[in-house]
Amino acid sequence: MIKWRFRQWKRILLAIATVLLLLVINSRNIPSLAQSVPDSNPDSELPPLKSHTLPDSLNKWKGTENSGDYFDQIKSTPLGYLVWSQFPVKIYLEKPRNTTQVTASDRRFQEWTIAVRKAISEWNVYLPLAEIEDQEIADIIILRSQPARKVKLNPETGLYDLPRAKAAQTNYEFYLPENSSVIAHRMRVQINPSSAGGSLLATVRHELGHALGIWGHSSEERDALYYSQVRAPLPISERDINTLKKIYQQPTKLGWKI
Repeated sequence: MIKWRFRQWKRILLAIATVLLLLVINSRNIPSLAQSVPDSNPDSELPPLKSHTLPDSLNKWKGTENSGDYFDQIKSTPLGYLVWSQFPVKIYLEKPRNTTQVTASDRRFQEWTIAVRKAISEWNVYLPLAEIEDQEIADIIILRSQPARKVKLNPETGLYDLPRAKAAQTNYEFYLPENSSVIAHRMRVQINPSSAGGSLLATVRHELGHALGIWGHSSEERDALYYSQVRAPLPISERDINTLKKIYQQPTKLGWKI
């Protein structure tokens, strides 16, 4: 049994190592994504690309005629589109520290929690979502923390450039759950603690859209996944949901057994 598990994991790790990515997407722009990944193991046992059955809520969705979408702006990955296949999608929210005295910081944290839960309820209309208390088994982890900023050397000035703070950041990783051969992925969302008010809700709504599979941006301000911040953020649009539905109709290796 031990030898079998070792051989199986060796093959699995060789297969996954060629396609393991950590791609970062923020509230303003999309970095260039890998177009292909060399396969160092031609005999790998990765599953073929297959489509999952649409969840009932998304299957029943029908927008108004000619409402359109921005599917052509969505990026796939070497494992296919970032589609969830097990529902409800489990979401963990960072919790405040237990304190006996309510401070201004506690009130800001409470405001953050309310905004996150409102965004979850909005997306829950279209995909089944559930908040859970155990971070270890969460599909999406939402944290109230400052996204990292990479300091880069400017070759022209010889000085280091510090990029401005990001409002939010979402990244993903592929992995194999313990005692399972089904390829899975996990999303990690970071929301800048300085975000507040309507912009906070819009930011969470936007990043949660990425975490649910919309790995790209819209070029129209009326969409929640518009590539930049706007003065008067709008709710989830028909174009957002049309795009989401089209993504979930695409083939993927995620959610299928190796």
